[in-house]
Amino acid sequence: MFSREATVDNQVGLYARPATFFIQKANEFKSTVMVEKEERKVNAKSLLGVLSLGIIKGSTITISAEGPDEEDAVNALCTLIESNFGE
Repeated sequence: MFSREATVDNQVGLYARPATFFIQKANEFKSTVMVEKEERKVNAKSLLGVLSLGIIKGSTITISAEGPDEEDAVNALCTLIESNFGE
């Protein structure tokens, strides 16, 4: 298992369009990918799961993955967050 923390700094947090980009990126990988906020952990490939975390601007989340491409998955998602989802 590989994991990293990331801080969401875009205006709307991980909601609507950014959440869709996040999930699309997570689905590019074979590994099981999870996102965690304040002790709640959900499948990063599930739109409802990610939205249920209520990730707003300034939130720190932990992204973890387990599988054949776990490091690539976590690093790609962290890079997406750091780029503010291309906004």
